[in-house]
Amino acid sequence: MINIELIHSAWDGLISHKLRSVLTTLGVIFGVAAVIGMASIGEGARREALKQIELMGASNILIDESRPEEGEEHTASLDKNPYGLTMKDADAIQGIIEDAIAVVPIKIIERKVSAADKRAELNIVAAPPNLFNLYNLKLKSGRRLNWNDEDNYQRVCVLGWGAARELFPLENPLNKEIRVYKYVLTVVGVVSRRAVGGGKIEGVDLRDENMDVYVPLQTILKREPIITGNSELTRIVVKVAEPSLLGKYARLIENIIHRRHREVNDFRVIIPEELLRQHQATQRIFNIVMGTIASISLIVGGIGIMNIMLASVLERTREIGIRRAVGARQSDIARQFLTEAVLLSLSGGIVGVILGVMLAHVITMFAGWETAVSWWAILVAVGVSVGVGVIFGWLPARRAAKLDPITALRYE
Repeated sequence: MINIELIHSAWDGLISHKLRSVLTTLGVIFGVAAVIGMASIGEGARREALKQIELMGASNILIDESRPEEGEEHTASLDKNPYGLTMKDADAIQGIIEDAIAVVPIKIIERKVSAADKRAELNIVAAPPNLFNLYNLKLKSGRRLNWNDEDNYQRVCVLGWGAARELFPLENPLNKEIRVYKYVLTVVGVVSRRAVGGGKIEGVDLRDENMDVYVPLQTILKREPIITGNSELTRIVVKVAEPSLLGKYARLIENIIHRRHREVNDFRVIIPEELLRQHQATQRIFNIVMGTIASISLIVGGIGIMNIMLASVLERTREIGIRRAVGARQSDIARQFLTEAVLLSLSGGIVGVILGVMLAHVITMFAGWETAVSWWAILVAVGVSVGVGVIFGWLPARRAAKLDPITALRYE
């Protein structure tokens, strides 16, 4: 049962020394703010990683071109396999893994794209129409690419949300023309805004998909012939029906391409699900380290509370003696000082939570990191601050309760 009178009495004791009370709570305030701030960064990173993996496809296997950049290994790879990942590699995978839901070859190139007086550096993503289903690309307006576009080398494109804003900020881009390199494409659709734009996860670069321009693959392969030393494809995405067999299929695909490329390691097989696990392991280490650092502030704050409460017991020795003389029990005295310690740490915890939430917003605003303040982090921070008050307030409260009433009354 909460004793309101006891809380009022404890609060009056703290208010009577405002400056000392505020300075005492600083350690708890900064400790809780640090915990909230670090937790928000960790939670934001976790959510960002989940979004990235969702966009990459949790049940997909990615085969990326990864040719050695220079040296003897680079020269040897060119001699044995001058065109990197190719359409024939995609066909071979489709032929061997018959139960693959989709095998999607993709070519990604950066190009300067112009429309009227607007120009932008954008990603040209050349792929067959099933890319839209594979990556769950929703349309804001217009239509998707179709197999007629692919089979007949149609000069059409679908703009990403950001690309449409860059090239056509004040008008509807549908049926407008854009110039890419030496050819012109007609805009037939616009993709809705994607939740994640760019970044990196476990060493894998992720482009800003909002700045993509989707073009039929055969259109690009016809108009931009492959140069020796460049890869015909940037990526092959394989979607399988059974996620539990991702590792088995990945090893099979690696063996297929390794043999086709005459033992040249000019590609990389990536399983997004494994990237997520690696990221989570790294994030756990980060959270532990940063949580430990933040906890030190809470411990320091707790020591400060204990120190001030011990000084308060000494200051109020005569008051304690009078209260004992008029009938207060040891438990009453102990609860009085313990309540004061808990109120100090709890008020510091509440202010720390507010400061931590503000810190998370500042980090997002100025550092560009996604942060997310979760309720569990707030509850833990407030709970820990109360625990600090109880733990570090127990010794002063016990000392106050054990004072001899006669000695306390004679204290000057």
